[in-house]
Amino acid sequence: MVQVRVFVNNISAERFWDIEKPIPPVQVATNLNVVGINEKREDMLEVPFVFTINYTPAVAQISLKGKSHVTGSKDELKQIRSAYEEKKPPPPIIVQSISNVVFLESVIVCRTLNIPPPIPLPKIPSVKKKKPSEPTYRA
Repeated sequence: MVQVRVFVNNISAERFWDIEKPIPPVQVATNLNVVGINEKREDMLEVPFVFTINYTPAVAQISLKGKSHVTGSKDELKQIRSAYEEKKPPPPIIVQSISNVVFLESVIVCRTLNIPPPIPLPKIPSVKKKKPSEPTYRA
């Protein structure tokens, strides 16, 4: 079974929007790039990554860099490495593990900078008052 440990080495964040101006509605673009898959040891692969968040209009920019260590059986690691060399995307467990960590870290940074987080917040539908409807059946 493949296990993934994620380490963030660098966090860079900058708010461009004036703190006194209200933030307009923004579009958030996130990008996770897996830079490579390298054999660190016989039983471990190292997967460096870069995660960026861009806002439109230019409210802020956030970048996280790091690496993940993937451990598992020799056959699983060999299969992951060969798939990468064939230009196939990394396995979902690696991408999901990295995404979970970097999104969590970026939400904390967004709170510090007082900017919208990169994940959509749940929308609560407005409640409309309706008159009571007729029952659908009568006894």
